[in-house]
Amino acid sequence: MNNKHSIDSHNELTPLTLWIMTITTGLVVANIYYNQPLLTDIAETFHVSNSKAGQVSMFTQIGYAAGLLFIVPLGDMFKRKKLMLIDFALVIISLLGVALAPSLFLLYIASFLVGISSVIPQLLIPMAAHLAKPHERGKKIGFVMSGLLIGILLSRTLSGFVGAHFGWQAIFYVAAIVMLILWGLIYWLLPEVAPTYKGKYSHLMKSLYHLFMNEPKLRLAAFRGALCFAAFSAFWSTLIFLLKLPQFNKGSDVAGAFGLVGAFGAVAVGLMGRLTDKVDSYKLSTFTIALVVISFIVFYFSSQSLVGLVIGVIIMDMGVQATHINNQAIIFSLNGEARNRINTVYMVSYFVGGSAGTFLASKLWDQFQWNGVCAIGTILSVIVLIVHLANHKKMQVQ
Repeated sequence: MNNKHSIDSHNELTPLTLWIMTITTGLVVANIYYNQPLLTDIAETFHVSNSKAGQVSMFTQIGYAAGLLFIVPLGDMFKRKKLMLIDFALVIISLLGVALAPSLFLLYIASFLVGISSVIPQLLIPMAAHLAKPHERGKKIGFVMSGLLIGILLSRTLSGFVGAHFGWQAIFYVAAIVMLILWGLIYWLLPEVAPTYKGKYSHLMKSLYHLFMNEPKLRLAAFRGALCFAAFSAFWSTLIFLLKLPQFNKGSDVAGAFGLVGAFGAVAVGLMGRLTDKVDSYKLSTFTIALVVISFIVFYFSSQSLVGLVIGVIIMDMGVQATHINNQAIIFSLNGEARNRINTVYMVSYFVGGSAGTFLASKLWDQFQWNGVCAIGTILSVIVLIVHLANHKKMQVQ
């Protein structure tokens, strides 16, 4: 207890610390999405189908879900800075493994390890909440979350550009160097936070199950998040396949540029986030989920139109990200003492859904191409909307 007090009493969330957290969050989460605009290049390198190459993205997302489940809860048991420094070493090794992989099987393994080790943002966000003053906690968390969103959006743009000009492996070498620099920044400049959980790891993991079973709002939010992100991932993991077809004949740089288009959706998400305090959460969620359904209808009629795809991306990103924010508003209102573990349950479900969407879309592409992708996206988002409408009372924050 004295050690905890001595560590925390000297810690403040200074502007420098906040910027380091935000930049680190954006650059680390980008590791998960670098491969998506590069899948056709990967298929050509290993002489495999687009479907098999698409599983690179799936394994990365499965790895991220595994990291959320098994590594993030350790933030309650061990000093977070020390845990992050160890994790960074694994990230660097994994990224080099992707760049150097001599076979598709080893690329799958390395991609899984990239995912499992890129969970540092989910350690930094609760850490920011811990260090922030109570009256400005929401503002500080929002600032760090902006880094997460920017990292997700711009990662595809960066990797698409680098892949088109220097080969798909190059971005992973660059990412490894960036992670090494971040390791140094974290080591020298990030404060330490003492652990709060004194029990066994097995008990900590069992508590995740009990939280899931005892919190119906958490189960429903996790279901909504999982299926929305499944639809989202189905689109992004197959977009490059569509753009490579004769009607477009575009490369990874154009596929990556769609990440910039998503920024328009992010701006709208920021506006919607402010509405959560003024508008009924259930009605707002109904609207945002409906946007996801509409986006896939737009995609269906845009198989030969870049303008249509751009419009669909803006609508989809706005719907998925705004629904995600509403889900978090629900789960973070449940149990303050278990907030980190509640977030773990939600985010694991989120990325399990994402990996499932990637897998389904890559399989459907071989049989039905873009129509199959649009069909699975529409079905998943409609299911979310039906479940949401059927659980009016449970999904309200209050």
